[in-house]
Amino acid sequence: MKKILLFSFFLMLGLVVSQFLPAMVGESYLSVKTVSNTLLYVCLAFIMINVGREFEMDKSRWRSYTEDYFIAMATAAFPWILVALYYMFVLLPDIYWSSGEAWKENLLLSRFAAPTSAGILFTMLAAAGLKSSWVYKKVQVLAIFDDLDTILLMIPLQIMMVGLRWQLGVIILIVMVLLVVGWKKMGSYNMRQDWKAILFYAVVTCGITQAVYLASKYLYGEDASIHIEVLLPAFVLGMVMRHKHIDTKIEHNVATAVSFLFMFLVGVSMPVFFGVDFAAQSAEATTITGAQPMMSWPVIILHVVIVSFLSNIGKLFPLFFYRERRKRERLALSIGMFTRGEVGAGIIFIALGYNLGGPALMISVLTIVFNLILTGIFVVWVEKLTRSAYELEKAGK
Repeated sequence: MKKILLFSFFLMLGLVVSQFLPAMVGESYLSVKTVSNTLLYVCLAFIMINVGREFEMDKSRWRSYTEDYFIAMATAAFPWILVALYYMFVLLPDIYWSSGEAWKENLLLSRFAAPTSAGILFTMLAAAGLKSSWVYKKVQVLAIFDDLDTILLMIPLQIMMVGLRWQLGVIILIVMVLLVVGWKKMGSYNMRQDWKAILFYAVVTCGITQAVYLASKYLYGEDASIHIEVLLPAFVLGMVMRHKHIDTKIEHNVATAVSFLFMFLVGVSMPVFFGVDFAAQSAEATTITGAQPMMSWPVIILHVVIVSFLSNIGKLFPLFFYRERRKRERLALSIGMFTRGEVGAGIIFIALGYNLGGPALMISVLTIVFNLILTGIFVVWVEKLTRSAYELEKAGK
């Protein structure tokens, strides 16, 4: 529980810093922002490499994973769709309901509600003593598939945002190659996997994606540049490693510190909300979401509660499958998928790159914070449901 509260604390601390950073650093703001964003991408790559390392499958039984993948895909899709509809029909005036631009922006921004935080979830369930349970083993598969589906769906969403250009064809080709290599070479390479090595791999991965972007920008200009998000390359790199369980205190501490830094940097990357003339900002905004007038704090908090409810209701999809297991176990599995964290925050950061903003952005960030605070309650709930199911099984009921 302490770790989850610290996640929320660092995200909120970053949000506070983001409001004062331009005034604090003055003319150096752009340089500070560049360094901050670079560190953020390195941290995200570090996290996704570790998520990829956890992705273990028996390829001889690939058909048995088909149902799991579609359940995970639906578990990611339902919260996303519910939140997107809420953003469209509640947050936006009715004049935008038929706007293609508004739909594109909200479909991208609301995607933050889709991914389950695999790293947070696995750590807390293992700490609760559930590592040998069916719930833990099944949620491990679903959460990874959930994150993978989120990463893959970012590609068509980005195509929607910038249009179908030949550069996006190159990105799709690179993605296809990465997926094929990840599947064929899964767990094949005996690489160093201590925190120093993972950090080095993260820096190299970010360096390569940034080099591709800068080279294409130099040759074709900003609008025609090739920007490969670090999420998938880092995930695939983790996949191809022959997983080594390095269970030491320093490894846990470094991984936790990187996650804390990531959440802080996500907060720092947020636009300035306090002391801003929102009327003038809305008038200058280039996106529909960014042009919406800011709401009062009580109204924003109400929306945060409703969006949190919708996103978690959508995560209950696994409850209707795996009928061979007890209902309590299926409910525990679904509640376990409620956890949000790094990947969702990464989606918000990507959305910022498209100048999406306004009240929907603030509600999205605070919804992640709210769900992080509730994560300890979710895990305790999962533990009680799982243990009660096993007690019933032992009693022969």
